[in-house]
Amino acid sequence: MKPKEPVRADQVRVVPANQASWHDLTLVFGTADYAARCRCQRFKVEGWIWRDTTFDERVAMQEEQTHCDEPDAERTSGLVAYVDGEPAGWVAVEPRLAYPGLFHSRSPVVWRGRDEDRDDPGVWSVTCAIVRKGYRGRGLTYHLAAATVGYARDRGAQALEAYAMITEPGKEITWGELHVGARQVFEEAGFTQVSHPTKRRVVMRVEFRA
Repeated sequence: MKPKEPVRADQVRVVPANQASWHDLTLVFGTADYAARCRCQRFKVEGWIWRDTTFDERVAMQEEQTHCDEPDAERTSGLVAYVDGEPAGWVAVEPRLAYPGLFHSRSPVVWRGRDEDRDDPGVWSVTCAIVRKGYRGRGLTYHLAAATVGYARDRGAQALEAYAMITEPGKEITWGELHVGARQVFEEAGFTQVSHPTKRRVVMRVEFRA
């Protein structure tokens, strides 16, 4: 089988989700995978996502959070990537305080090994990256991660974090596990590792403070 060609920068356009249509975002998430079921609500729900929400509730929550089809909306919850004009990817990026699930006792990935003000409103987080079927394996997550840096900085973020996974050559990782992004993707975007809370998880960060 011929290898898939990497997506070039000139093929990609990334926009805030409120400037995209709900129809386009729905195409990105699809109907069958982990992303289609979670709808990027894992860290939005204070409790256990599969116990404390229904699928229909998660869809409604995402639609409200993204403000798709509302280009004048004051805020949104992520970015949508287009490849050659087709909706192909999504990345969640917001102020860290917008993710109550990160503050739950089951989320040591954020805090273990760090002494930090958890309520710092200047810190933003990247919590999820999704690539539409048919566009996977072509490096689109690198473009998505890079886009989060300028987006957060331009909106007043003083720092930007990601909670990435360490991948190993030859070891397969399920798509559901890798929704947080791989370490090398954020390294390429200029993030630096600041902690290693679990065997396979790292916290990556970009500082914008002067």
